[in-house]
Amino acid sequence: MSGPANRNVRRSTVNRLSAENVTLAYDQRVIAERLSVEIPDNSFTVIVGPNACGKSTLLRALSRMLRPNEGRVLLDGQVIQSMPAKKVARTLGLLPQSSIAPDGITVGDLVGRGRYPHQGLLRQWSAEDERIVRESMARTGVGDLAERYVDELSGGQRQRVWIAMALAQQTPLLLLDEPTTYLDIQHQIDVLDLCADLHEQGRTLVAVLHDLNHAARYATHLVALREGRVVAEGAPKEIVTAELVEEVFGLRCQVIDDPETGTPLVVPAARGARARLAAERTEHVEGDRTAGTAEVAESSATGAS
Repeated sequence: MSGPANRNVRRSTVNRLSAENVTLAYDQRVIAERLSVEIPDNSFTVIVGPNACGKSTLLRALSRMLRPNEGRVLLDGQVIQSMPAKKVARTLGLLPQSSIAPDGITVGDLVGRGRYPHQGLLRQWSAEDERIVRESMARTGVGDLAERYVDELSGGQRQRVWIAMALAQQTPLLLLDEPTTYLDIQHQIDVLDLCADLHEQGRTLVAVLHDLNHAARYATHLVALREGRVVAEGAPKEIVTAELVEEVFGLRCQVIDDPETGTPLVVPAARGARARLAAERTEHVEGDRTAGTAEVAESSATGAS
């Protein structure tokens, strides 16, 4: 980790999910090397960073979808790769970045697959499973789509169906890779509000988000990555600064308080034609102020004579 000490949070407690000195690669192309991250229990952790910095790769490793070349991912103190798949699935749910539904499956059937980790020889489908599936669909606004085929839906509808399936899994930890993809702004906020509700109910959430302002508004804990390394982590209010945004994203900006929530709000600096227009507006306003001051002074002088 780099940067001033107050930009990083070091924890001595043992959390349920962590990565220790992991090296992650695809086809021998190293994405991250000796990366360590702890997910604070009962947090809504959001991973942010520029494209190709390793956000989704890290999430895949945390979810057991990608085996580290070196190092280890721990879930409840055990190396996650050594744990039975069904045991992991009862503890940790994943909404991948790109999900493909089987041909000809209905929304209700797909959401019902979220209950698979809880089935077994001694426990078959029950009225409780049915209730959880209906509730999960209702919470994501897809209850009226239960009989529709998934491949008939819009991208935004499909995304909400996949989120419903993850909810039906009812795991204490939930990992979401870009959960607002394909959604319009209203449904983005709906999904993030739902995530916030799940967090308040006691779940630990880990999400990859591209929108830094959404991340700063909803996360209780941020992890900022660049080129496969952690640049800073901690509460948004503590680490989101103009300096951090420029270091991580290469973007000049101001960071102000969100007027609705008081959380950090990133306002990018104007560039190109917009910067010139802003400068012209400023000059125009300053010119009006100068002219107004001169008129007042002249009027005062005339009245005094």
